[in-house]
Amino acid sequence: MRSLAVVVIASVIWTITVLPRSSVLADAEMVYSCCTRVSTAKVTEPIIGYKMQEKSLPCVKAVIFQTKQGDFCSDWRQPWVERKVLQFLTNVV
Repeated sequence: MRSLAVVVIASVIWTITVLPRSSVLADAEMVYSCCTRVSTAKVTEPIIGYKMQEKSLPCVKAVIFQTKQGDFCSDWRQPWVERKVLQFLTNVV
């Protein structure tokens, strides 16, 4: 039950923080919700989750780190990003 609550909260945060910032009107009927730019700066907020985004224009390849303050589009090529993802994969966070 707790994991369901986390999923719901993460979905709400995603909707509130990422969608308004990154929605790009491509055609009259198509809206894309994704990272169109990435940052190389380290995320300083506590990271509670992540997801991978593949390149599919206008979206760019990115790691999206989820925090309580919102989502951050990070450059997947940065060494700190790779380390953080590996920490999540091995449950060391």
